Amino acid sequence: MSMMVLLLCMGVLIAAAGLGAVVWAARGGPRWVHGVAKATTAAAELAASATKMSRRGGGNGNTTD
Repeated sequence: MSMMVLLLCMGVLIAAAGLGAVVWAARGGPRWVHGVAKATTAAAELAASATKMSRRGGGNGNTTD
């Protein structure tokens, strides 16, 4: 198994664990789950804002396709 596949699998597992924490926290889980859910939500908002910036042309406008 290549290193890239391993890293991709780890990323998917971390994302799934974050989603599980958000769902569990919404149902009233323990205090540490609320912290993990808050961190997951903050990371998702950061990724969404970064995507918006790149779609708006946040770079210098030079594209090489």
